[in-house]
Amino acid sequence: MFSIERLRALVSVRTHGSIAGAARALHVTPSALSQQLTKLEREAGQRLLEPQGRSVRLTHAGRVLAGHAARVLDQVNAAQADLAALDRQILGPLRLGGVGSAVRSLVPGALSTLLARHPGLVPTLRDGEVVSLLPELLRGDLDLVLAESWSSRPVALPAGVRTADLVDERVCLALPAGHPLADRDTVALTAFGGADGESRVTWASCPEGTEPYEAILQALRSCGVEPDIRYRLAEIPSQLELVAAGLAVALVPDLGRRTAPTGLRFVPTDPPLRRAIRAVWRADTETPAVRACVEALIDLDPAPVDAPIGAP
Repeated sequence: MFSIERLRALVSVRTHGSIAGAARALHVTPSALSQQLTKLEREAGQRLLEPQGRSVRLTHAGRVLAGHAARVLDQVNAAQADLAALDRQILGPLRLGGVGSAVRSLVPGALSTLLARHPGLVPTLRDGEVVSLLPELLRGDLDLVLAESWSSRPVALPAGVRTADLVDERVCLALPAGHPLADRDTVALTAFGGADGESRVTWASCPEGTEPYEAILQALRSCGVEPDIRYRLAEIPSQLELVAAGLAVALVPDLGRRTAPTGLRFVPTDPPLRRAIRAVWRADTETPAVRACVEALIDLDPAPVDAPIGAP
């Protein structure tokens, strides 16, 4: 394999007609340039230069290699220019995935800012659960994921990814407004367990295997309560409709309360629960578009949550 710098030295000799002229153009000494050319001859297995009076000229092999070298250097220069342009103008595809509440609450504002700054960017977006989004990120099908991690069951992130913290929020118990515990300042999770540990209420949650489902299981089991999760729905708004109808209770992060129907109360739990939202991307495929998107997400100031906490 030929060194780019040695090919550049050969092309410079062809252009300037002498080692001295080529050395001046490349800002090196004639001795250093001669050493580069000697090494290039060994790599090529051919004589590339021959004496011409007090100077040198390219042999036939030297002219052939110099022609190829000039085209290689043109491509290298074009690549450097394109990479520099990426830092100045961020464009092209950006494939995003995220959990539903983060997509609804964070992504629209961040994308609006991002596209205003970089109109050549072409984002795509889909929602999903961490259990399916992270494998797609690792396969290269997604560029950036908004992942959730609950304090009762922190998400295990794979090696080779970078993260940025976006949201650290409280998780509250969603109750019908008329529930006997709805006027409390906090509700102990042990209040929902019977003498045998079985839950005395029906729970709504995301589907089995998702981070919210496993986090609820862990939180309640650590309090000695075995939850009866009959309603397994991907969307928090659907879960909250069941709660408002008096059919279930649920554990809901602050961002999930933005879509709450009327007739609900949200009460902090004892022990307290929290959920974090993080931007996650592969370190080895970090692009200017990914960096710009993360910056827009970090700069975002989400609107306050209006759904009531505790007693009316």
